[in-house]
Amino acid sequence: MTDMTGTGPQDWGPFGRPLFNDPKARALSRVGVVDVGSNSVRLVVFDGAARSPAYFYNEKIMCALGEGLGKTGQLSPTGRSRALSALRRFQHLAEGMGIAPLTAVATAAVRDAEDGPDFCAEVQRETGLKIHVIDGREEARLSAQGVLLGWPGSYGLVCDIGGSSMELAEINGGHVGRRETSSLGPLKLATIKGGKKARRAYIRETLADLAEKMGPQKNRLFLVGGSWRAIARIDMERRGYPLHVLHEYRMSRKSVLETVKYIASQDAEELRNRSGVSSSRMALVPLAAEVLKEVVKTFKPRDIAISSYGIREGMLYQQMPQELRDRDPLIEACRFAEAKDARLPGFGRQLYHFVLPLFSSASAERKRLIRAACLLHDVSWRAHPDYRAEVCFDNATRANLGGLKHAERVFLGLALMHRYTNKRDGTRFEEMYSLIPEKEVHLAEVLGKAMRFGAMLWLQGAPMGEMRWFPKKKELELWLSPEAEPLFGEVAEARFLSLADTLGATSRVKLRRRSPTAKP
Repeated sequence: MTDMTGTGPQDWGPFGRPLFNDPKARALSRVGVVDVGSNSVRLVVFDGAARSPAYFYNEKIMCALGEGLGKTGQLSPTGRSRALSALRRFQHLAEGMGIAPLTAVATAAVRDAEDGPDFCAEVQRETGLKIHVIDGREEARLSAQGVLLGWPGSYGLVCDIGGSSMELAEINGGHVGRRETSSLGPLKLATIKGGKKARRAYIRETLADLAEKMGPQKNRLFLVGGSWRAIARIDMERRGYPLHVLHEYRMSRKSVLETVKYIASQDAEELRNRSGVSSSRMALVPLAAEVLKEVVKTFKPRDIAISSYGIREGMLYQQMPQELRDRDPLIEACRFAEAKDARLPGFGRQLYHFVLPLFSSASAERKRLIRAACLLHDVSWRAHPDYRAEVCFDNATRANLGGLKHAERVFLGLALMHRYTNKRDGTRFEEMYSLIPEKEVHLAEVLGKAMRFGAMLWLQGAPMGEMRWFPKKKELELWLSPEAEPLFGEVAEARFLSLADTLGATSRVKLRRRSPTAKP
């Protein structure tokens, strides 16, 4: 795949066309990507916010193209048949969605197999779909760029495991550095003769060589790939973790080593059922766990994060102009949601400035979450009033949002819940509240109640007034603009008093008189 820093006007890699003609674009036209991996074949159709694309359609078929490749040198005949059938289906779906042509890339199994070129020719002949076969270093780079789509400016080591290979890539300040590829995929490891002892020796020897080439990598370890995600699911099950969102799930080195032991000690079928891992994926988990154990021991990362973004997202990031890459994916997704679903698009910005005096000493990270909450405060209005608060929490904690830690999801969810209700007890989400300190729970309630009150002063293009908060005196003042005064009725007053009560403050309301020279 050609580097998009090239100067050729037609230099658009597998897409064959520019996806981001306008760097100022907020939305992404629908685009479909197929990833032909050693273990699975997947179609993803992206849509939505350009900087934080949503998954309009996502389908995976476990084909195991690379099964037996280490012994025969060829793709699995059964895998070939299943993959061809899957690609026919995907191409037909794309035509029905009006998004043809699809962009397809293939990784280790197809590039290593003797019959890989024949398989690609058969696919093109049968479906019209051209497969771009990428080498290991390019696979590593695209996976790393996928991570950067969700974590702009990150530092660390990206480790992407597929069925037949494992890639490493260094990311530093938003750029991809050193890259290496290896044969540490579970399907390849399954063909090593000599049993577990020989396999362990091979893994350690390969990782020692990778470590020498990559150098010290003690920052964050980003794990990309289905086998890593399956291990993370099992880690969640072992720990009784309440939020089952894999993206941005964090593990420590100690937790990983404990989970590897846990996997070895459990009945595979029972563990699969408890953790929700598919049978075909579970078959690879013990081998992948052996690799992860040695990766963690070799590189000793500061912490470990699961990334649901990989090659497919990296292909999108590849085409993004730098101006678009520099945007915050969370805020872009929230802006897109507001524009699409809010009753009064644009009011979120006004609401943000209205509630901000309550958080004047907040960090930039906190203000970012406040901005996101204000942009999302009205996007769930179509939900039934009895369930609107729960829908808000559910959306915030489970939505496909990049650049959002699990604790930040819970904070955002609680704030949006309190946008619609004063109470949070008695919901099915209560165990998730423990993921943030009690002080954060209280701040989320303050934000939610501030938005709940501010939404009553629903003006567009006219000043709402302002709130003034004196934390040392515990005093909350409301200065109403003349335009907002008629909106300050009984319900608005009750919500303002509820906010003051949550702050433990006394309150007063003042009217800002219209200037004598102002026009009516």
